Amino acid sequence: MSSGNIAVIDIGSNSIKTLVATRSPEGKVIGLKTQTLDARISRGISQRLPRLDEAGMTAGISAIEALLAETAPFSPDKTILVATSAVRDAVNGHEFRERVRTVTGHAIRILTGEEEASLIGAGLTCDPALEHLRDFYVVDLGGGSLEALAFRDRRIFQAVSLPLGCVRLTERFIADSRAALTAAARGEIDQCVRTALGTSPFTFSLPASALLVGTGGTITTVRAIIGAAAGMALEEVAPIVTVTQLRDQLATLAALALPERQQINGLPPARADVFPTALVTLIAVAEMADRPAWHHSMFNLRYGVAAQALNAP
Repeated sequence: MSSGNIAVIDIGSNSIKTLVATRSPEGKVIGLKTQTLDARISRGISQRLPRLDEAGMTAGISAIEALLAETAPFSPDKTILVATSAVRDAVNGHEFRERVRTVTGHAIRILTGEEEASLIGAGLTCDPALEHLRDFYVVDLGGGSLEALAFRDRRIFQAVSLPLGCVRLTERFIADSRAALTAAARGEIDQCVRTALGTSPFTFSLPASALLVGTGGTITTVRAIIGAAAGMALEEVAPIVTVTQLRDQLATLAALALPERQQINGLPPARADVFPTALVTLIAVAEMADRPAWHHSMFNLRYGVAAQALNAP
């Protein structure tokens, strides 16, 4: 078991994130540093043959270099780079891996959908705010995929990875992401999410008391917008995000063109084009689960990868 620091870089479809973590004397995973950079390496992910374009790969490599520089002062015993849907699905994902290795000297571990879901689950169990939970759902919404898990007695008994990421669905259903969201596009996104999840092996079969836990940038952004409107920092905003709050934000943002959305306090400009799609997705999932709210957790894939590495001999 490692007793030093572990650095994790999570190369997602919409953003690239880092975590430096260690273990406390009690054996808990403790985050020492986190940072997120928007890179959008996944442009074109909805194509029949997804391909990473030059701009996306260049932005991704620059973000990885910047995050490696941020982790260096912690002198990590090990630095782990993992990639998810965008690199996994791209026909030229191997090219991106080799370019990253050449520039940084680090190899990228491309996670399968099943590995991604499992590591998200492992990360959630590191959250001290969720220690009391035994049965609960977890949904992680990214740019390329959506992972849904069900825990019974704190063990995963259902897990699926579906191509329902907000970048992917925006490209698929929204002809002009700079324009206001049309009712037709909203309906198509909603129906796609319900059909894909409803025909998957995943079922919402836990008791009504089981919480719906959400991770990923969308719920973080929802809380940031709520906080900005109230003059509060993100950490001061309650981690419970109701479906009513999601609907209210969607009603406001769907009516705005992209330049207006990019002026909303708390909404990162680089995420503004896909944010309405993400809201539609979270609302649809919560309604399918028959849950009135999401419980937000910051403990996600990065924590799962760190926990796995810290447990390794």
